[in-house]
Amino acid sequence: MLFTKTQLARYANVMIWAMENARRGGKFKKYDTVLVRYDAAAAPLALAVYEQLLQKKYQPIVRANTPEDFARSFYTLSDEKQLAYVAAGEKEFQAGLNGLISLRAPQDLTALKTVDPARIGRAAVARKPLREILDRTEQEGLFAWTLCNFPTQQLADKAGLSLKEYAAQIAKACFLNDKDPVKKWQEVMEQIAHIGNWLNGLHIERLQVETQHMDLEVLLGEKRRFISGGGNNIPSFEIFTSPDWRGTKGVYYADLPSYRSGNYVKGVRLEFKNGRVVKATAKQGENFLRKMLAMDRGASQIGEFSLTDCRFSKIDKFMADILFDENFGGRHGNCHMAVGSSYADTFAGDVRKLDKKTKAQLGFNDSSLHWDLINTEDKTVYAFVKGGKKVLIYEKGRFCL
Repeated sequence: MLFTKTQLARYANVMIWAMENARRGGKFKKYDTVLVRYDAAAAPLALAVYEQLLQKKYQPIVRANTPEDFARSFYTLSDEKQLAYVAAGEKEFQAGLNGLISLRAPQDLTALKTVDPARIGRAAVARKPLREILDRTEQEGLFAWTLCNFPTQQLADKAGLSLKEYAAQIAKACFLNDKDPVKKWQEVMEQIAHIGNWLNGLHIERLQVETQHMDLEVLLGEKRRFISGGGNNIPSFEIFTSPDWRGTKGVYYADLPSYRSGNYVKGVRLEFKNGRVVKATAKQGENFLRKMLAMDRGASQIGEFSLTDCRFSKIDKFMADILFDENFGGRHGNCHMAVGSSYADTFAGDVRKLDKKTKAQLGFNDSSLHWDLINTEDKTVYAFVKGGKKVLIYEKGRFCL
């Protein structure tokens, strides 16, 4: 087994805690409905999660994810009506959920490589209303989610690691070798939250990010806040916000590769002007990159900006999985920028009152895409605060608190 029975139980415990911790507003109650979505290879962890949910008196619902070969057939063979189909009752099902735990274990990262990215985009746009339902219930404090990764041979191969090494990276990153991983996560989250509070207290107007290959300016925007950790992702060491997309300018560079929709993309360079990508290149996967950026109006605009401190994250290998790669620690930590949709919970106000009109007025980006592009270079990040003062907030992989 990749993980011992004890490690599986710890992982399951962490995931349930993470979901509960991610809920903003009300707390979970007995017999709340929790959907467990899992890839087939993650079945051992799904069972451990399911059993613990039952013991905690939740109402767990289990759904297996669509296997990669089924997904390839769907995108290849479906006509336009089938591509946009949403099953009857699916909206009501989504609206009735209180929690979601997603367990990912891909066994073919390139299964969709031959699929036209435009077809993937049209299917994503058609299903966007389902995501908006969960976004709304999350804003209302009625729903929370979390996700994690389970090791597979495919992930290990693409990362250039043995399966044992890959599983060890997950165990290390998620504290599964600690006797009480949840307690360790609580301690780390407290430290990260302290940094988040410091950033929010600076009253930052804009950020300047400089590395060997990029010089990017990001406008924070009105009524924004940084979110630190929180539980939506395991692992989660990042501190992030959703900027005002209209104030992005300069060059962003992602030195870490990524797999998306079956495509391998490497060396992404994006040039922004007036908030939008005006030039996009990549050392590999450039055609796919451009098609993703053309998915809809917001796909070529920023939805998230994030920094990770290398003192917290123990991830020091490329993992061929954005969940882990966006939390990369290594020598220099990382920053990542997502093109596409923004996060409503970065609104520094009553999120329940943040409607579409207000989001647009404040520059929160809207898109069917959300793609994290990661930079692990040595970097300096300056904050320009109200009054014009320039403050160094990050260098050599660490926040300058």
